[in-house]
Amino acid sequence: MQKLTNKEEEVMHILWKLEKAFVKEVLAEITEDQPHYNTLSTIIRNLEEKGYVSHNAFGNTHQYFPIVTKEDYRKGFMNTAIENYFNNSYKSMVSFFAKEEKISAKELREILEMIEQKK
Repeated sequence: MQKLTNKEEEVMHILWKLEKAFVKEVLAEITEDQPHYNTLSTIIRNLEEKGYVSHNAFGNTHQYFPIVTKEDYRKGFMNTAIENYFNNSYKSMVSFFAKEEKISAKELREILEMIEQKK
């Protein structure tokens, strides 16, 4: 799976939310740093070339929809982050979040319970 730019990720989040949309509908969802219509159209076509979206044609207009699920993208993103920043160690990742106070002891216990239940 190819890495996405920040703007491409933003567009994907909009498409996951809307499920299918025309460029003007995606544009309406962008609240900050709204790109020009043609720029957004190019970003969406790039996403299509990368295999993230497809479209249905209605004359000269295209309605785009995601073909990569948010869950599949999240898995790939997390696997890459863990590999690149935590030496492929989930333990290192969890300890990082604990040290940064991004995860509580209660949440860690809940995670342990989920792991135990799967055994």
